[in-house]
Amino acid sequence: MKSISVLFFVLSLLSSSCNPKDKSIDKSGNPLYNADTQTDTLSKHLKPFQEGLPTIGLLMYHGVLTTEITAAADVFTKGNEEGTQLFNVITITETNSPIITEEGLKIIGDYTFKNCPNLDVLFVPSAYDMYAQVHNENIVHFIREKDKNTKYTVSNCAGAQLIGESGIADGRKIVTWIGGGEQLQKDYPNLLVQDEFKTTYMEDGKYLSSNGNLASYISALELLEKMTSPAHRKFVESYLYLDRLQDWDKEK
Repeated sequence: MKSISVLFFVLSLLSSSCNPKDKSIDKSGNPLYNADTQTDTLSKHLKPFQEGLPTIGLLMYHGVLTTEITAAADVFTKGNEEGTQLFNVITITETNSPIITEEGLKIIGDYTFKNCPNLDVLFVPSAYDMYAQVHNENIVHFIREKDKNTKYTVSNCAGAQLIGESGIADGRKIVTWIGGGEQLQKDYPNLLVQDEFKTTYMEDGKYLSSNGNLASYISALELLEKMTSPAHRKFVESYLYLDRLQDWDKEK
């Protein structure tokens, strides 16, 4: 009888651990909190894709500069003052495999080139060495195809090379990283490359561009204002402590 009781006890444990009502997992079986610390690690941070909201696509590939991804994510994932989600912000990679950023972060994209939804905005970031990206026809084709339906296409830093290679902004003004303008103009004579030593941010129709790195926040914030309002931009800037970055003083 004792062995039967033990058996029932074990079965009851197994049954309870598979119970979908277990608060440690969601309906898809994903963990909602860390069992060791009992602190939330997933549920409240998920920003579900909501039909009807503008979709911001962040292109990623090996060697991408992390800041040029996080700048747009930082800006567009902030809700309004009531906490309402305003945008779908998604990351896109060529395949399901993780990409490794220039700074060594390993990131798995939300979508691939094959299943990426329609985009209202496409952000095209850069890497220190753009040779592999410019010669990757899959990336160039993806940019070319998505641009057909975007309201805005944004390049940061050497992402301008991918814009040039795709041909989508021929005849348009564009700016790139400081020191890269002369070569960009030689490689893509149909672009109207601006003096990157004098110009940090440029817009020409639906095409926006910046010097990249931290200047990627400028292109993101300028576009945010276009898509929302000056008041919301100011709210996001305050959320990011942007004034502290601009006017900081080391305590003596």
